[in-house]
Amino acid sequence: MSMVLINVGGQLVENFYSSTCPHVEAMVKQAVSIKFIKTNTTLPATLRLFFHDCFIEGCDASIIIQSTTNEAEKDSPVNLSLAGDGFDTVIKAKEAVEAVCPGIVSCADILAIAARDVVVLAGGPSFTVELGRRDGLISNKYRVQDNIPEPDFNLTQLTTLFSRKISANLT
Repeated sequence: MSMVLINVGGQLVENFYSSTCPHVEAMVKQAVSIKFIKTNTTLPATLRLFFHDCFIEGCDASIIIQSTTNEAEKDSPVNLSLAGDGFDTVIKAKEAVEAVCPGIVSCADILAIAARDVVVLAGGPSFTVELGRRDGLISNKYRVQDNIPEPDFNLTQLTTLFSRKISANLT
């Protein structure tokens, strides 16, 4: 499995929080582990949430932004099927981190760490997550439609969509 991670707003580095919140990854891992043990949908829900976030505006946690007018990414018909458990995993991890390092770690980085952690908890390989993402400020449901693979896409449709995404990120 390969994944394209898009840098949003700066250089990503392994030790981004080493002086400001050195235990962020351990805190996220603990919160994700607790959630993983309690709920069997934590793995797919968190991975799918991360994919849906990264595929639209880059890995900026804009999928998590709430809208009082139901106009945010999460309100798009395609995203209405995202399991609440994925959102809850990020919320629980963010609460744990905020208790120790208030206002320092982005939701975008927490979501990226959580995605890695559920892969590891499910028996997959561990890998380094470079950090330093900024949280997105824009979340628009109209940017989602036609920009995320539908469940019934065939190989040609998937290839076209992914090629379009790769081309857009190279320009």
